Amino acid sequence: MADTPLSFLLPSEEDTTRLGRWFAPRLGAGDIVALDGPIGAGKTHFARALIRARLGFPEDVPSPTFTLIQTYQADVDIWHADLYRLTHPDEVLELGLDDAFQTAICLIEWPERMGSLLPTSAIRLRLIPDADQRLAEVTPGPRPDLAAALRRDWGAK
Repeated sequence: MADTPLSFLLPSEEDTTRLGRWFAPRLGAGDIVALDGPIGAGKTHFARALIRARLGFPEDVPSPTFTLIQTYQADVDIWHADLYRLTHPDEVLELGLDDAFQTAICLIEWPERMGSLLPTSAIRLRLIPDADQRLAEVTPGPRPDLAAALRRDWGAK
């Protein structure tokens, strides 16, 4: 079922990097990845690996904590948003992020700040720190292909 999270361990930072690289070719225009987890959980680390893999070259990928949104031109535009500093969901509309939902890959840190504006079709990735490793929980939304690939390649359950 698409609403049921699949979970697996990421024993190291390199595994979080591998997960970002793994996601990169599997996303396309209109895919939204909602990145959940506390500060320091690896959300930006994951996004950075995904963006670099999709670009195909070692681009500087800063955290959008202060700029709120960073965009990258690959074969499909990538929007990386960090909504931590937003105080109301309507501020998302001012950023134009909703316009990118149809045409870009959108990676959204702190998606709960969007409230009901977060599309229900979003793929959810929750990173939960646990000692020296992370637990990854992925809710693939309307992507049964992604669920099957996560089970196959990551042993997700």
